Amino acid sequence: MGLLGAWLILAGNVWAETQQTAAAEPRPEAQSEIERGPVISQFRENWILGELRTLRQDMNDYRNEMTKMVTDRELDVADKAMGYATNTVTYFFYLIAGAASILALLGWSTIRDLKDNIRIYAEKEMSRLTSEYESRLADLERELRKKSRTIAENQEEIERTNEIHSLWLKATKEPSAQAKIELYDRILELRPDDPEALAWKADAALELGEQRWALSLCDRVLEVEEDNSHALYQRACAWAGLGEIEYALRDLEQAIQVSDSLRSHARSEEMFRPLHALPRFETLVGEDPEAAPAG
Repeated sequence: MGLLGAWLILAGNVWAETQQTAAAEPRPEAQSEIERGPVISQFRENWILGELRTLRQDMNDYRNEMTKMVTDRELDVADKAMGYATNTVTYFFYLIAGAASILALLGWSTIRDLKDNIRIYAEKEMSRLTSEYESRLADLERELRKKSRTIAENQEEIERTNEIHSLWLKATKEPSAQAKIELYDRILELRPDDPEALAWKADAALELGEQRWALSLCDRVLEVEEDNSHALYQRACAWAGLGEIEYALRDLEQAIQVSDSLRSHARSEEMFRPLHALPRFETLVGEDPEAAPAG
């Protein structure tokens, strides 16, 4: 289980690093100005996929090993039960022989009565032992099923994560906003209400001029994560596109408070052009170093 846990933690950390990189990047208006989404080198992608295949193989080997171990235990328990039953019956017969001899000498009872009483006792004892070992075997079977379900769930989660990772890579390379939305929808089918997928879907909706749609998507993200800087930034863009200047400045201010790196992106954001002449906007984003006079 130590190896399995280590690989799961490794896969989770890599995926989390990808999500954090995607969350830190704002919506770019042009390909040349701001890079879009998380970028992962081909070497790292191949390495991750290779590690996931190795982890899947290790999990299959672990499941086979667990099945073999439980089967051996069941056989061992059954063998011990049969040995114990055989020894018990043998000792009972010795006891019957001794007791019958004593009773025959003392005249307390006949051998037939003694035999019947011992037989009844032996049947009760055998029934008790059988029930006890059946209960133990049932417990072992339940434990095996539980572990098998856990292994199957982990394998499904790894496959789901692998597919989501592939969809993210395709989305970063897709130039069409509509195609990106389709990829984000597929991610949301695998992992409903994923905040990052919703935020980037809002970004693509803004590219299509669907400000109200983007606004709705950002609201869904902020219902779960109030301080999601990416969703706040995208919602500010949507408010600006709808002419709601006050709401746009409010969301932009909250986004910059969470992630100060958004300040420089806001200076060149096309959606914020109607805000450039406002003193509050200039206070939020500061002075553009490239536009400042030299000297």
